[in-house]
Amino acid sequence: MKRVVSLYLPNWPIDRLRRRLGSAAPPPETPTVLVGRDRRRRILTACNPAARALGLRPGMAAVQAHALVPGLEPFDGAPVEDAAALERLALWALRRYAPVCAADAPDGLAIDVTGAAHLRGGEEGLLADLEARLAEAGVRARAVVAPTYGAAHAAARHGGPAIITEGEIGPCLADLPLAALRLSPDLIQSLGRMGFETILDLERQPRAPLTLRFGPEAGKRLDQAFGRAFEPIIPVIEAEQIRVEQVFAEPIGAAETLARYVGLLTDALCTQLEGQGLGARRLDWLCHRVDHRIEAVRVGTARPVRDRRRLTRLLQDKIETVSPGFGIERMTLTASIAEPLDWRPSPSSLTDEAAPDISGLVDLLANRIGARSLYRMAPAQSDVPERSVRKTSPLAASAPAPLPGAWVPDWPRPVRLFPSPEPVQTMALLPDNPPTHFTWRGVRRRIRRADGPERIYGEWGRRDAEMWAVRDYFQVEDEAGERFWLFRAGDGLDARTGSQAWFIHGRFG
Repeated sequence: MKRVVSLYLPNWPIDRLRRRLGSAAPPPETPTVLVGRDRRRRILTACNPAARALGLRPGMAAVQAHALVPGLEPFDGAPVEDAAALERLALWALRRYAPVCAADAPDGLAIDVTGAAHLRGGEEGLLADLEARLAEAGVRARAVVAPTYGAAHAAARHGGPAIITEGEIGPCLADLPLAALRLSPDLIQSLGRMGFETILDLERQPRAPLTLRFGPEAGKRLDQAFGRAFEPIIPVIEAEQIRVEQVFAEPIGAAETLARYVGLLTDALCTQLEGQGLGARRLDWLCHRVDHRIEAVRVGTARPVRDRRRLTRLLQDKIETVSPGFGIERMTLTASIAEPLDWRPSPSSLTDEAAPDISGLVDLLANRIGARSLYRMAPAQSDVPERSVRKTSPLAASAPAPLPGAWVPDWPRPVRLFPSPEPVQTMALLPDNPPTHFTWRGVRRRIRRADGPERIYGEWGRRDAEMWAVRDYFQVEDEAGERFWLFRAGDGLDARTGSQAWFIHGRFG
């Protein structure tokens, strides 16, 4: 199913102005407008939220704006520079999110994330990452993903859910204004005089009289938004990237043919990489269909790779996601990220064993389930058990030495540590005696043996609440021979150190 993201940058020219002026930029609460020329007229080309609150709008005559807001100080717009910056933003999105990205001037991007969202934690994770990274750069943005770009574009600019599924296009677009369809201002004005206000009003009308009266534009935009007509996205191309291409005299579509040609493209790409001493970290495979649709596949590697067989296998595993339609007439394969190839010495003698290389398995799994779903645990500098481990890359170097705190082997740690402690009901003599029994998940267990307490203090540098916090841990064994890790919150005497409640934090093997 096609999934397309529309990224809306409502303040893009104003944000660009603020970056150009730096500390000399007016504060956000000051009405700020950009002016340009429409033939012989000076009009507003962009307005910040403070200016919009006063009734100013893009397209308004500059003379009218001065009459509405006396003392308004407009700035000259830079449409050429803003468009070039939007192209650079599209290249950034191309490198980070999906192989098909395009600038949608003057204030947006189109990103085809079909088959690529899982690499960023799903559609919700991708949208959150996209908006958060732009916010860090001082750019306000809203992103919406939908089956069609028309629907995503409308919802991003005129209100709607961030994620629209195949069956939700109609309900999500029904109450939006006609401007959400990207119609020309003259056509919107003409439709408004006839009583059409929302997309639903237009969708209910018979197509033939509508086309006869207003031309084909309204029907075309409706069909693009509802998925009845295809709207191509022409991807931006980075000139510096290493790229190979294959054009076919006759369209191809069989899976075996696709597999053969992707192998040939990989060989040609690896030859170019070898000439520059590089390895691929990410490959983008684009299949251009005869109906102008683009089927895109993106695969990544944990390390720079130039192994033809390995890269070919990663791409061929994705062939089932490629829909050839009526045939594919052109293929391109791009190393969207290429880095110097790692050099590692071979074993120093015939008796030395080579270190196992699991990077191929990591690449295979990461491209199937997403890189964020693949990790290993590593020790972290903390005395608190749940903070003493952290997620790290599957190929990251191991810690050189045991860290202090929970990784010192004086006290054993359970094989299974719960993500967060779970409360239990128990009874124990204070302050240092272990419990005689405990009830956990509805099961009462009598304790036969116990060892402890092991006292762990809170990390006062994190927050004030941990200044006096104490946990007393006990290793206990029940009558069935199962061993558990229990602790009491507090030292058993001072209420400031904890609630004196009991918790289970893990199970031993």
